[in-house]
Amino acid sequence: MSITRVWIAGAGGRLGSALYHRFSGNTDYKLVTSDRDVPIEDAREAGRFADLNHPDVIINCAGMTDVAECEKNIDEAYRVNAIGVRNVALAANDIDAKVIQISTDDVFDKESRIPYNEFDTVHPRTIYGKSKEAGEKILTQLLNRFVIIRSSWIYGIGRDFVDEVLRNAAKGGTMEVPNNQYAAPTSAFELARVICHFIDNEEYGLYHVVCPGSCSRYEFARTILEYTGKTGDLDLYPVVARDDVRPTYSVLDNMMLRLTGIPEPPDWKTALKEYLEETGGIE
Repeated sequence: MSITRVWIAGAGGRLGSALYHRFSGNTDYKLVTSDRDVPIEDAREAGRFADLNHPDVIINCAGMTDVAECEKNIDEAYRVNAIGVRNVALAANDIDAKVIQISTDDVFDKESRIPYNEFDTVHPRTIYGKSKEAGEKILTQLLNRFVIIRSSWIYGIGRDFVDEVLRNAAKGGTMEVPNNQYAAPTSAFELARVICHFIDNEEYGLYHVVCPGSCSRYEFARTILEYTGKTGDLDLYPVVARDDVRPTYSVLDNMMLRLTGIPEPPDWKTALKEYLEETGGIE
């Protein structure tokens, strides 16, 4: 059986690193990685790396994800999140590679209270969301063989929200957590499993990939403490996030996974419990 060559762009970032560790034990894949050593916003560098390594699939995790920094540096946000995607797409065209682009729930606004599916109209409010939407559009204009994956509240990537709650619990005291922000917490392991499906199969298009269900940040934190038996170690205080830019409701619906018969991840509570058991958070 032939081995699939996979380039993970942005492998030094939290998600890229998590995906690298998930895929690295699989002998079906030959991984090549890049981070700031190959800035995708530089078309020549991206093209040269692709030509040298000739991957069959490019997973683009590279991006400028700091929402506040994107608001301060608009040109740089678009340079990385839009022009960078263009450069990856052009490089993929030259070597006939499939691109799996990692996108975000931030492409939606906060007006709905019904989970967003892939056919809903996007309306980003942040520069981060707008620049990621621009990257999505460019990819669809330049490639036929692509998968865009939108996900949300990904954990299992190092210094994530789960890690933050457990670190605070270890110190004791209190933690303020918004109770007016809703999304679907998603395990990086489950996200990687679905990405493997797209690597191995000739399926293309736009897909939402989240662990089904939704919760507020406050409920998410409370569930983490409950599952790890640390409820008494940290006092959680629900607060109203005073953020008029980021969406307060960005719950995604995996409609395309269901319509095309691709197995969905388990619900968010099941996936969270499995993650905590795997990492030793649950005795």
